[in-house]
Amino acid sequence: MKKLTAIVSIFVILTFSFHEIAYVSSSPLLHHAKQVHEEKSSTVRNLEQDQKHAGEVHCSRERSRAARKVIEQYLTPFVERENYHFSRNCRLHPENDIFRDQEEHKIFVDRHDWRCGYCRKVFREEKFLDQHFDNRHSNLLNVSHDNCLADLCGALHCDAVMNSKFSRTKCYPAAAAKNRHLCESLADSCFSISQGPSASCLHELFIHQFCDAHTCSGKQKPFSRGGKEQSSFFRLAAGALILVLLPVFYLFLYLVQSDMKGRTQELRRISKAGWKVKPS
Repeated sequence: MKKLTAIVSIFVILTFSFHEIAYVSSSPLLHHAKQVHEEKSSTVRNLEQDQKHAGEVHCSRERSRAARKVIEQYLTPFVERENYHFSRNCRLHPENDIFRDQEEHKIFVDRHDWRCGYCRKVFREEKFLDQHFDNRHSNLLNVSHDNCLADLCGALHCDAVMNSKFSRTKCYPAAAAKNRHLCESLADSCFSISQGPSASCLHELFIHQFCDAHTCSGKQKPFSRGGKEQSSFFRLAAGALILVLLPVFYLFLYLVQSDMKGRTQELRRISKAGWKVKPS
């Protein structure tokens, strides 16, 4: 019995010792595996964060749209008239617009029917289509340096086309000076006077059209040289005036010719009557 007890005791002691040895020997391996796992988790987490930040676009689509509208209405007609082409370094160049490709893939059918040109999905409002672009087609954005037209809104008076209460907005001299400086830098970079007469003419027009209004005096208004809307209105008014005056002109000619014809016939009758009178 004593021998059996001794054998069992020795077996328990050996088992316990073996367990301790195995634990001690495996501890560095467990620690190393845990460290590798944490490093992998950290790497994956950093990659996910990088992808998330890469997909973020810190540029206002609405203000970029307003800037594009200002350029198309109040600058492009004069640029086309001079047959002038923006250089790629000019921030007003059509290619320097992060949302340009997406905007060109908007299909407007009617007021409540907007369609995606990429996947043909239909939306009831334009804002929902914009959200769709952000969620599904953000990989198609032209992301690069200085491609956000919204950054030029201060120089281009975007608020004038976005806000009906623009004229009553409080003016801050420091902000006006900053916007004027940005405006003049755009004029210098896009319409360098050294490029010739067309560039010089457009440089002067850009200063009067946009930069001179960056003042708190209130004397100068933006877009003083007019734009596409005004030109279209004047052409429409001129056409309507011609349509009204043309029938009046022809009526006047008809009356004059009728009057002259009547007088000619009367003179002929008088002349014939004079010849028929017998001599006394």
